[in-house]
Amino acid sequence: MYINQEKGRIGENLACQYLEKNNYKIIERNFRCRQGEIDIIVRDEIKNELVFVEVKTRSSLKYGRPSEAVEQLKQKHIKNVAKYYNYKKKIKNTAIRFDVIEVFLNNSNYKIEHIKQAFT
Repeated sequence: MYINQEKGRIGENLACQYLEKNNYKIIERNFRCRQGEIDIIVRDEIKNELVFVEVKTRSSLKYGRPSEAVEQLKQKHIKNVAKYYNYKKKIKNTAIRFDVIEVFLNNSNYKIEHIKQAFT
């Protein structure tokens, strides 16, 4: 279990670095509430959108693509957390979207796939 948690933490850190390099402003990490958690919340500086990002990190495709783990129930939880976040922060009239970032780790190498508007 600890290995997967560490892998996830590494993946989230790499995803944050990627996002910052690509004109996203990190607003919050690991936002939690009763409905669940969102890994990263960013502002897309170019499109002026609030983006809720789910990060999935894998070292192999043995169990499929990382994004496939963001199934319908997980999407529902993420949407509910996003609603609560917007309510708590009094965010209104702001375009939002839900992205998934896949991080593939292979020893000291990594590859990132950014799936924009992964679900609605």
